[in-house]
Amino acid sequence: MVKDPVCGMDVDEKKASLKAEHGGKTFYFCSPGCKRSFDREPAKYAQAGPQPAGGMATGHH
Repeated sequence: MVKDPVCGMDVDEKKASLKAEHGGKTFYFCSPGCKRSFDREPAKYAQAGPQPAGGMATGHH
């Protein structure tokens, strides 16, 4: 299991269909909304990790 870099949810990287590459690392996502957020600002999420104000509170799940 790995953490979705946008919302912090656990994601099974072996089963995840949503993923992106950035800086030579693969990131996995729990939802299309999290992946879209990452795709818009990959450096923000790749370096900062899960955002405390993100996740289900933003309504993208």
